[in-house]
Amino acid sequence: MTGDLRRATDILVASLGDRIRTGFPLAPLTTFRIGGPAALYLEPESEHDLAEAARAIRETGIPFVVLGKGSNVLVADDGFAGLVLRLGRSFRWSAREGATLTAGGSMPLPALAGVAQRHGLAGLEFGVAIPATLGGAVWMNAGAHGHELAEVIDGVELFHLRDGRSAAMPAADAGFGYRRSSMGEDSIVVGARIRLTPGDTAAIRRTMDEVREWRRATQPLAEPNCGSVFTNPGGDHAARLIEAAGAKGRRVGGAFVSQKHANFIVAGPGARAADVVRLIDEVRSLVASSAGVQLEPEVRLVGSF
Repeated sequence: MTGDLRRATDILVASLGDRIRTGFPLAPLTTFRIGGPAALYLEPESEHDLAEAARAIRETGIPFVVLGKGSNVLVADDGFAGLVLRLGRSFRWSAREGATLTAGGSMPLPALAGVAQRHGLAGLEFGVAIPATLGGAVWMNAGAHGHELAEVIDGVELFHLRDGRSAAMPAADAGFGYRRSSMGEDSIVVGARIRLTPGDTAAIRRTMDEVREWRRATQPLAEPNCGSVFTNPGGDHAARLIEAAGAKGRRVGGAFVSQKHANFIVAGPGARAADVVRLIDEVRSLVASSAGVQLEPEVRLVGSF
C-alpha cells in the first residue's frame, strides 16, 4: 500500500471505523463477474460519509471510482489501487408527488419503473431493460428501446467529491447526450427527480412485459456480460456492424462475442479482464477494416490495463 493510500485509510478509519474495507473483491459487484479487488472500499450511507470520503480524496489525492450496479464496468485483473464508492441502502428509496417521482441514487432502475407502473405513471417503462442504479443510469444517460433517461429527468441531486459539497442541478444543465452527461467524474448522483405522465396501469404493465420479453429473447441474460459494449454509431447499430465483420462468436481466452447479440461480450469460464479488452480491440479493428467505422466502447474501464 502506498503512502497516500495509508494516509487515506487512516483518515477514513478514524471517522468511519471498520466500514472501510481493504482489498475488497469487486468482481461480485459487476455483471461481468471478473476483475481484481479495490484497495479501499466504502458504501456511504449519508452525506457525512460522502464528506469524509471527499476529505480523504482531497487530502491525499488518491484515485477514486463510483460504482452503481456495475453493469457497464470492467475491472482490471489487478483491481483498482484507490477508493471505490458504492452508495449504500439508505440511498435506495422512492417517493411520489402527483406525476413526479423522486428517488435515491442506489434505487435500481427496474424497481423504480415498477413503482411508476403501480402509480399509473407512464414514461419510464424502458427502465426495466436497464440493469443499473438510478444514479449510474442518470450519470451516463442510459437508454433502451429508443428512449433515454434525459427524456424524463427533471432535476438531479449531486455530491461533488473534489470539494465535498452537495448541489441541485436542473436537467437542462446536466449536458445530457447519447450515453453521456457533463456532470463529471467526481460527481455522485445521490438522487433525481423524474417527471412522468398519468397512464393506464395495465397498458404500462403490458409495455414493460414486452420489454422484458424482448430482453430475454435477444440478450445473453444468463451469462456474465456488461450489457452493450459499444455505442451505436449514427444511423447504424454496433451489433449489425460486428456481425457483418464476421466477429460474432469471436473468442479471446475465456471471453467471446455472444452468438445471441453481437454487441455483447460474455466472460466465460476462466475469462480475464485482459481477454475482454483484447477482444474489444480486435472487434473494433475488424469493424474499422470492413465498414470504415470506429466503434466507441460504452464500457468503463476501472484500473490499469
